[in-house]
Amino acid sequence: MSSEQLSSVEEIDLAAARRIAAEHRAKGSSLVTVLQDVQTEYGYLSREVLEVVAEQMQVPLSQAYGLATFYTSFSLQPRGRYHISVCMGTACHVRGAANVLGKLERDLGIKAGQTTADLKHSLESVNCLGACAAGPIVVINGVQHGKVDSRKVNEILRELD
Repeated sequence: MSSEQLSSVEEIDLAAARRIAAEHRAKGSSLVTVLQDVQTEYGYLSREVLEVVAEQMQVPLSQAYGLATFYTSFSLQPRGRYHISVCMGTACHVRGAANVLGKLERDLGIKAGQTTADLKHSLESVNCLGACAAGPIVVINGVQHGKVDSRKVNEILRELD
């Protein structure tokens, strides 16, 4: 694993990661559950946090990293306060999802997979959000917005400010 693949922050208090992992280990919880709770605590999974979790759960770092990169709900990079997902599934795509994603990229000044420098917005494209009839779909912090077009992107971003 390269340092580019696992994000790091200069100083991070790892006590919460140790506590969460130890509590889950005592209960016999799965590694996925531990990673979910640790990500909730920190907002993402840094290299240091993954190392602590792997050590506490007595698993190889590669196993923790493998799960963290397999499931799209995990992030190795800090996410913005507003996590924006744009569905690029077939139904959304044919209804203009690429245009919606492009507008968001231009308006936010980032590409899909990136976070703004002020950590306000994260943007990602996803394969399917399961709401095909209402496509294109944009989800912000778990809230779905359906039938999104350029005009609606403007409204949505205004609401976030």
